[in-house]
Amino acid sequence: MKPSEDAPIACGLLISDVLHEAGLPAGVLNVVTNDRADAAEVVSALIADERVRMVIFTGSTEVGRAIGVQTAQHLKPAVLELGGKNALLVLEDADVDCAVDAAVFGSFMNAGPICMCVDRVIVHRAVAEQFTAGFAARVRALPCGDPADPGTAVGPVVNAGAAQRVAALVTDAVAREARLAAGTGQVEEPGTLIRPVVLTGVTKEMRIYYDEIFGPATVIHVVDSVDKAVTLANDTPYGLTAGVITENLATGLEVARRLRTGIVHINDQSIADEPQAPFGGVKSSGYGRFGGQAGAEAFTDTRWITAQTSGHAHYPI
Repeated sequence: MKPSEDAPIACGLLISDVLHEAGLPAGVLNVVTNDRADAAEVVSALIADERVRMVIFTGSTEVGRAIGVQTAQHLKPAVLELGGKNALLVLEDADVDCAVDAAVFGSFMNAGPICMCVDRVIVHRAVAEQFTAGFAARVRALPCGDPADPGTAVGPVVNAGAAQRVAALVTDAVAREARLAAGTGQVEEPGTLIRPVVLTGVTKEMRIYYDEIFGPATVIHVVDSVDKAVTLANDTPYGLTAGVITENLATGLEVARRLRTGIVHINDQSIADEPQAPFGGVKSSGYGRFGGQAGAEAFTDTRWITAQTSGHAHYPI
């Protein structure tokens, strides 16, 4: 396991300690930490090592592409779980209160840096005004600040660079006439805190339309039909997960079939991960699955073994 340089304890060393205390034999899990400057060299060495039979990577699409190339060169299977531009579709018949609850949680859990978080809420015009007002009000009231305070709902992002990147996406959108329904997009002390942002009026010319946000901001798009909602949801290079809020299960299933994502949750937001379920995306969100039977197959090789139980096989020559 090579954890992120931004969080080597939580994403590697702590997991190793927990598994060791649970009885995992020494040497089964090996954690490799490194300086960021050495990351590419370390990754290349790990992939090339003959003891490594397959590679699982969770991270950015940019790095995932590089890892995919290297694993292919060594003919080693890879599972790549990469970025997302996940949409929550709020249809005309949606329970608006339910949709608001789902959107708040899906957009701002963990301050937004989750590959499954809601980057876009695509809402039918018939309920758009009610939804936007309720959603923005809830978001403005979210307690922000110290993650050690049990009352905090949205804490800081992982480092100053991550905060500045999200702030730049919001600043670019506002400069191009997007409107702030909640938040300012400004970085606050200690240099890693951004209060939750909701943007409306976002267009394709703005970076935030296509770029993964991976932080405490989301966008509301208003559409006039289910067809337009599906088209907009699919207008992204990513395809990880999505949610559909509707009172009609048949409609939800029909919409789910048309979305180009690896995961769809009907009457729920986009964040959900269970160990028995296959997890993964399509397009620039990566390939392969972990979890459930698909995960078992990803981590194993199917073999064919035969045995003659009596006599001898007969051969033509």
